[in-house]
Amino acid sequence: MSINYSDQQQLVDALLDPGRYPHPVRAVGLMETHISWVLLAGRYAYKLKKAVDLGFLDFTALDARRFYCEEEIRLNRRFAPQLYLEVIAIGGSPEQPKLGARPAIEYAVKMRRFASAKRMDRLMARGLVTPAHIDSLAATIAAFHVSLPPAEQDSEFGSLESIHAPAVQNFDQLSALLNAADAETLARLRQASEGEYAACMPLFRQRRQDGWIRECHGDLHLGNIALIRGKPTPFDGIEFNAGFRWIDVMNEVAFLVMDLLHHNRPDLAFRFLNGYLQATGDYQGTGVLRFYLTYRAMVRAKVAAIRASQPDTQPYEARSALAACRGHLELAATCLARRRPFLIITYGLPGCGKTTVAQAVLERLQAIRLRSDVERKRLFGLAALDSSRSNIGGGIYNAEATLRTYGRLHDLARSLLADGFPVIVDAAFLRNAEREQFCELAREMAVPFVIVSVRVGESILRQRIMQRLDRARDASEADLAVLKALQVAHEPLQAPELARSVEFVNDGEIGKIPARVSFWRVLEEMVSSSS
Repeated sequence: MSINYSDQQQLVDALLDPGRYPHPVRAVGLMETHISWVLLAGRYAYKLKKAVDLGFLDFTALDARRFYCEEEIRLNRRFAPQLYLEVIAIGGSPEQPKLGARPAIEYAVKMRRFASAKRMDRLMARGLVTPAHIDSLAATIAAFHVSLPPAEQDSEFGSLESIHAPAVQNFDQLSALLNAADAETLARLRQASEGEYAACMPLFRQRRQDGWIRECHGDLHLGNIALIRGKPTPFDGIEFNAGFRWIDVMNEVAFLVMDLLHHNRPDLAFRFLNGYLQATGDYQGTGVLRFYLTYRAMVRAKVAAIRASQPDTQPYEARSALAACRGHLELAATCLARRRPFLIITYGLPGCGKTTVAQAVLERLQAIRLRSDVERKRLFGLAALDSSRSNIGGGIYNAEATLRTYGRLHDLARSLLADGFPVIVDAAFLRNAEREQFCELAREMAVPFVIVSVRVGESILRQRIMQRLDRARDASEADLAVLKALQVAHEPLQAPELARSVEFVNDGEIGKIPARVSFWRVLEEMVSSSS
């Protein structure tokens, strides 16, 4: 028996009866999106797919709904096997449904419930998303992406057409859903998006060739991430359209970055982005990030517009959805706008807290950090926390290796600046020649250049180095012997450099960095300088 959308509404109404379930249920809750109903029954949730054809998906046939239920289980068990249990057949009739009976009139994905208050968007609204959550999420997504095999080169996934068509479809569908007052905004956005797409075409081709097209989650925003046993866990990935999940990994990253920006948390957006980039080394991906940020904002605008237009949407829900749509249109325009980048380098001895200060700076100024300790190890095939077993001045820390490391940082910084992103290079920069190389890069790229000099007393330096070595959770391998050697060998800032520097006295009160009013005022003035 095949049932239509109207029959499904009857079915959902019938399933609101707690007595329909083979396990204890006191009351049944209902959640609804533009493509599904989710029935919350006791310890479990049952997700039914709406019999709708929205162009980018078609659930009108029962066999299609069964297939995509099975795909939903397969794909989401990659992230959350503890949540995704099985596909359940629903027999009987829309008025008298029976879970687990056949012949099936409908299918549902059976999931283990979690508290809706644990969803990251709900936590964000209550101010409960922490930097530690973002760091964990960045590590999870980075490890997931790295583990995935690339798409076959002869597939359509990652082709120029597969990238362009969904972006065009967003605009076409929004044009049909919104009124004339929004037409001018859409027209401007479409033109700007087309321009960004054209500029990115060579890199789109290169990234496909390099294997960055992979079977991702596909719908990675805060509403699809939950705190499960204290760990941010993605769920509800795209199952209905393979082309929406076989995408550039940076397309996936862009969705979460965009959503954090939408929630007015650029600090967390750039914390996540930097954590991901540091883990994967995929700095090349920033070249397509602006296009994908805009694309993802348009996706959310479209989803909100679709929900506002559906006949069963209440008037207050429609108004809220339209407001969300227009908010995402504004964000799309912001993401396309280019701002003038800047280049910051750090200066200081091991243990002074350069990395902690750079973290605060990147979050406040929305920049991308390059860390020498991580990139040095990456050059030699080591993970950030691997031990190189190198002696002072030897192994990966000999003169040649150090030259290669600063050369790598220089190349990455140039590329990021060319892509329009502010850059912080987190390295010791204890030699004048190293600093001058990056000062010259800033002159060449015509961007402001600032040295953030981090200073601290020797007793704190020694204490931090020992604590860091004991914890073994940092990429730096500097010990007290390295500190002693560098104290002798380092070359202080010269007068011209002092004119381009701002000092941070890191006396141990790291948590008070945001309150250092004078430091931030001077730094922000310097990075916005036209000189």
